[in-house]
Amino acid sequence: MIKSMTGYGRYQQVVDGRDITVEIKSVNHRYFEFSARVPRAYGYLEDKLKSLVHTGISRGKTDVYVGMAAAGETGLEVQINKPLAGAYLDALRELSREYNIDDDINTTKLARLPDVLTVQRAAEDEDAVWLAVKSVAEVALFSMVSMRGAEGEQLSADILSRLSMLEQYTGVVEERSPIVAAEHRERLYARLSEILENRQIDESRILTEAAIFAEKTAVAEETVRLRSHIAQLRGFISQDEPTGRKLDFLIQELNREVNTIGSKSQDIELARVVVEMKSEIEKIREQVQNIE
Repeated sequence: MIKSMTGYGRYQQVVDGRDITVEIKSVNHRYFEFSARVPRAYGYLEDKLKSLVHTGISRGKTDVYVGMAAAGETGLEVQINKPLAGAYLDALRELSREYNIDDDINTTKLARLPDVLTVQRAAEDEDAVWLAVKSVAEVALFSMVSMRGAEGEQLSADILSRLSMLEQYTGVVEERSPIVAAEHRERLYARLSEILENRQIDESRILTEAAIFAEKTAVAEETVRLRSHIAQLRGFISQDEPTGRKLDFLIQELNREVNTIGSKSQDIELARVVVEMKSEIEKIREQVQNIE
């Protein structure tokens, strides 16, 4: 079944001491476009996330957000800047001697001086980080793809109902067209009878004129192609693979055939039907724009 290009998924989980959140959202786009926001230290995850998301969707503008924080103190290291601490200590002792004041330096006071102690995150295994993020991203991706599928079912139902209406209008055109040709022949005969009064009417001339009119207004080829396009649309909608571009092409072909019917129609009733057909095609086209 077809899928929409609009979807959203989010998942959060603590994995290997990391509190990881992944959000994925997608909207309509002609191609697959990807962007990601990840913590600065984890920029290497972007390409991996792009490949992962592309396995689940083929089209749509997709934005991914990754939030990551340590759960507790895991992975943190306190480092001592020994040269700086030694320089502070030497300077403080010199002050004590120079100004004859008590030397009350202790470890706590020394540790409070700027940059003596620094807290850094321990070096991390990139593969391990990716596996942790991937496990969360896969759940968020599944959620988004499921939403796209659910919306795709709604789009499918709407399009199928409009295709049925289009098929009904096609039947009206097929039924009305021969009647229009017959009515034209009758009007032509009545007009000539009025002009010629009691003089003999050239039946062959009327038949020729009627045949020319029928040929100019014949829409059998167009209605056959319309029914063929409608059948193909139904077939594509039932497929599991992305078919948005194929559907878009067929919509253009439907519109082309209906425009041709409209240009050939010299009947008020057919003109009204053509307007209704174009309206349904436009509504289908709007829905197809959101199909993957």
